[in-house]
Amino acid sequence: MEGFHFLQALFILALASSLAYAFDPSPLQDFCVAINDPNDAVFVNGKVCKDAKLATADDFFFSGLNIGKITSNSVGSSVTPVNVAQISGLNTLGISLARIDYAANGGLNPPHTHPRATEILVVLEGTLYVGFVTSNPDNRLIAKVLNKGDVFVFPVGLVHFQFNPGKSKAVAIAALSSQDPGVITIAKAVFGSDPSINPDVLSKAFKLDKSMVKSLQSKF
Repeated sequence: MEGFHFLQALFILALASSLAYAFDPSPLQDFCVAINDPNDAVFVNGKVCKDAKLATADDFFFSGLNIGKITSNSVGSSVTPVNVAQISGLNTLGISLARIDYAANGGLNPPHTHPRATEILVVLEGTLYVGFVTSNPDNRLIAKVLNKGDVFVFPVGLVHFQFNPGKSKAVAIAALSSQDPGVITIAKAVFGSDPSINPDVLSKAFKLDKSMVKSLQSKF
């Protein structure tokens, strides 16, 4: 019986460990400022980092998240990322931000996924219709209309979106559980891949005429 309980505990620990590795690992030092020149760096926890003694406040600083971006594009939205590419001090810290601006009357952050991060979004201005779709086989839509001050969570890896149904612009801030969450915009990935996916594949997958698939591919 004791042997059974030991194996049971071992299984639970193994499961917890596998789940933990699905996210950015915890750092083994205070910080690891990313650096492009390995000649001026040291290896810490398997990463190339700036010597901690040479780190400055600017390695942990970003300015401009208060400034909205132009939304006069095909989807009516614009994203300002603040990840390890903008703040090198975020390296190994497992967190990032983004500002999203939405045009009035239909500004859309199209269906997309973050393969490495859960996202929590807060509306600063306007109204947003947001949602995500659960994985196969249910593919259940979980959606809600948000107003100023409302918060919504998009679980890691799930397809999600934000849409502005209002007559005025909307602004939101998103926090993500990765220094580099990645983004896969579904329509662009499927119809705008390079090289293009064979139209026969997409025609069958989406139950579309091949001419329609080619037309969609031409738009990306």
